[in-house]
Amino acid sequence: MAKQVLRSDKLHPPIGVFSPAVKVPAQGHIIYVSGLTARTPEGKTHAPGDVREQTRYILENLKLLLAEGGATIDDVVRVVVYIRNMNDFKAIHEVRSQYFTKDPPASTMVEVSRLVNEDMLIEIEATAVTA
Repeated sequence: MAKQVLRSDKLHPPIGVFSPAVKVPAQGHIIYVSGLTARTPEGKTHAPGDVREQTRYILENLKLLLAEGGATIDDVVRVVVYIRNMNDFKAIHEVRSQYFTKDPPASTMVEVSRLVNEDMLIEIEATAVTA
């Protein structure tokens, strides 16, 4: 899928692993991925208290879901990230940089007071576009 990152010299560059805007062709398939948390198949929280490991776990699960739709992590055009502590911004982006290695998606990150489980520190939803 061809995607084009949009930037403007009149705006401050992103301070994390994301693009200011992403333009995609209007044909193909759109995959909307609901908010993913670090819930294991057994229903427990993976790596309680470790935002890096929870982020990695979520992104690995995102790759699995995208593959079911014939997409890859490179097809992700937008993510929305909910975190319990904005001080985790840097740690989360360190992990994201290992997954979004070229033309990262547009992104919104917000701090929230709670997620579905007290042990969960991050939730990520995504939109991908395939040819």
